[in-house]
Amino acid sequence: MKPTVPAWLSWLVLLIGIVATACSFVFIRESSEPPVMLAAWRVLLATLMLSPAYLLARRRYGDGKMVEVLQRSLLPGIVLSAHFVTWVIGARLSLGANATIIVNLVPLAMPILLWLMFGEGMQRREWLATALAVAGLAVLAFDNLKLEAGHMLGDAVCLLSMFLFAFYLTLARRHARVASLWLYVVPVYAVAGASSLLAAPFFGPIAPSLELHNVTMVVGLAAVSTVIGHSALNFSMQHMRGQTVGVMTLAQFIVAGIIAYFLYAEVPSLLFYVASALMVTGMGMVVINQRADNKRE
Repeated sequence: MKPTVPAWLSWLVLLIGIVATACSFVFIRESSEPPVMLAAWRVLLATLMLSPAYLLARRRYGDGKMVEVLQRSLLPGIVLSAHFVTWVIGARLSLGANATIIVNLVPLAMPILLWLMFGEGMQRREWLATALAVAGLAVLAFDNLKLEAGHMLGDAVCLLSMFLFAFYLTLARRHARVASLWLYVVPVYAVAGASSLLAAPFFGPIAPSLELHNVTMVVGLAAVSTVIGHSALNFSMQHMRGQTVGVMTLAQFIVAGIIAYFLYAEVPSLLFYVASALMVTGMGMVVINQRADNKRE
């Protein structure tokens, strides 16, 4: 039986996950490894790091046969791998600003997926929160988005990558009854790692270099952004309203902007603050809605 999680712990895990996933751009930027190979090894190393937690959870709670575990993990693992691969392709074909804005459209895709898969409609506050968050993205688009014929394909691939990420998160809700988070995410990471490794030869070498800095970045990407970040987001999708998580993921953009300022002296434009204010207001609305939802339960 899956234990009930206190509301404060759900929020803490979500916030930790947002910060951890936002750090991924630092590890990716600092690494010189081919991106698809980097994506493969981040989830393969995450699988290795979490294998003791999986084995302990399996011993404590039990689980199905490995064939059943594979069947459960196959779709979300392949979707996660496809998200990583299409993100790399799209980001290379598009402009950086375009790719960043498009990949943050998750709050628009999430309600559609939640309704189609679970019949979960948005509540009044969630509509307002989503509108405010999307307004923030619109401000960023006005400031940075450039629609050019030469980048249309890249923009389309980034849009596909965004949808795959939203789909991957939504699939965690389908498996919310799995007794332990580790019984779900570890096999998913294993499938995603194997799938990405199969795709890696088409984009470059499949083995990372042993240069210390690159190894450190790969390990950091696995430990911080995957073991902590992705696991926390999957946990949140299983214990909170889906649109709450969808809107809150926009905080990654704000956290990444703060990190970029302190690490790389990248000074954001004035409209970044306007957009951030709109997003934070939207996030505040989903916080209020989630608290009201918790009280109803």
